Amino acid sequence: MLSAPPNVAMRTRPYLVPMPGPSPLPHANAAPACRLALADGTIFTGIGFGATGRKLAVAAEVVFNTAMCGYQEALTDPSYTGQILVLTTPMVGNYGTSPEDTESRKVQVAGLIVRELSRIASNYRNTQDLSSYLAAHNVLGLAEIDTRALTRILRSCGVMSGIISDRADLSDAQLVAMAKAAPSMAGQNLVTAVGCTSGQTWSETLGDWSLAPEMTGITRPSGRKRVLALDCGAKSNILRNLADRNCDVAVIPHDTPAAEIRRKFEAGQFDGLFISNGPGDPAAVAATISMLRDVVSGPDTSRGPIPTFGICLGHQLLGLAIGATTFKLPFGHRGSNQPVKNLLTGKVEITSQNHGFAVDPASLQQAGGEATHIHLNDGTLAGFRLKNKPVFCVQYHPEASPGPHDSAYLFDAFVEMMSTGAPVQFA
Repeated sequence: MLSAPPNVAMRTRPYLVPMPGPSPLPHANAAPACRLALADGTIFTGIGFGATGRKLAVAAEVVFNTAMCGYQEALTDPSYTGQILVLTTPMVGNYGTSPEDTESRKVQVAGLIVRELSRIASNYRNTQDLSSYLAAHNVLGLAEIDTRALTRILRSCGVMSGIISDRADLSDAQLVAMAKAAPSMAGQNLVTAVGCTSGQTWSETLGDWSLAPEMTGITRPSGRKRVLALDCGAKSNILRNLADRNCDVAVIPHDTPAAEIRRKFEAGQFDGLFISNGPGDPAAVAATISMLRDVVSGPDTSRGPIPTFGICLGHQLLGLAIGATTFKLPFGHRGSNQPVKNLLTGKVEITSQNHGFAVDPASLQQAGGEATHIHLNDGTLAGFRLKNKPVFCVQYHPEASPGPHDSAYLFDAFVEMMSTGAPVQFA
C-alpha cells in the first residue's frame, strides 16, 4: 500500500500518491501552522495565511473548484456561503486582487485552501495580495498541503464538513469532533444571510467586457426592458449582463410577497422576473418557493403570465415551485469547464457552475417541465422550461465570471421572451 503524504494523517487511503512539497514561502518558518480537519478524521497540516493569529476555528462544508483562474470571483460568490473552498489549480494568488473582480461586497467563503500561495502578485490591476485581501475580510487560508489528495477524498467520499484553524491549543481530536458536530448543508436556508433586505436599483453594465454582436451573432433590441431581480445572493456580473442588454434592473428581496410582484407586473412596472443564484439547500427556502409557486403556477395576470428566468439556485427554486424535487449531489459541480448540451438545439456549451444540489428529472417531467439542458459529465438536469408559459431556467452561471461565454445567449433569450411573452426559444 502506498504511504500517505507526510502532511496527511489518515486511516487507510491506498489511492493517495505522495508528492513533493513546494518550496517554502518567504518567512515560512515564521508562518503559523494551520490545519484542516475533516469529519471522517483526516487531518491536513500546512501553513496559514490571510486572517492568521485571530484564534479562528471555522467549521463549514468543504468543497472543491476545478477552475484554473478567477479565484477572486469565486471567493466573493455568495453561492459559497457556508463553505470552505479548495482550489485545485496548483498555484493561487499570482495576479493578486482587484476591486473590479469582486462579485459581491465581501469575501463569502468560510475559508480558502490552496496548494501553493504565489510569492508575487504580478498584474497591473493588482491592488492587494491575496493573503492581505483575506486578512482584511477576516477569512483564514491554508496553504502547502496536497490539494490533490484532499480533492480525491471529497470526490470518493463526497463533500463533508470540516474545520480550518491555526489555533495551537486545539488538538487534532478536538478539531475532528468540531467538524463532526458541524451542521450539514442539507436543510440550511442561507439565502437570508446574503440576499438584500430592501429594494435597490442596478445600472452598471459590462463596460469594456461587453461582447460585440459580431462575436455572438445576436443583434440586441434597441428598446429597454425592466427586470425585477429576486436577490437570493446574486453575483454582480449577472446584473451587469442584464443591464448590458438595455434592461433597467430593480433588485428586490427574495421573500417579496407574490401579491406585490403580481401587482407590479399588472401595473406595468416591470417586464420580466429574474431569480438569482445563491447558497444552501433550495428546499429550505420555503417562503421563496411558495411565492414562485403563486407567480408561476397561479392564475395569469391581466397582462398574461410573467416572463421568468432563473439560474443556479433560481433553477432549483423554480423546479420546486412547479412540483419537482431536488437532491444533494455527492460533490457538486464547481468550475468553469463543465460541458452542457442544449437539447433543443443540439449544441454543446462549456459552462461555469457552482452548486451542490440538482433537480430530479423524473419529478420535473411529472410536474410538467421540459428538460432543455443536460450536464454531459453525469447526465444531471442542467436546464428546463415550461412549454405553455414564458418560464425557463438553467443550473449554471451564464454570466461567465469567471468562465467561457458560450451561454451568454440565455440573457438574450430572456430579453426576447419579455418582448414576445411566449415560451422561450433557443433556435
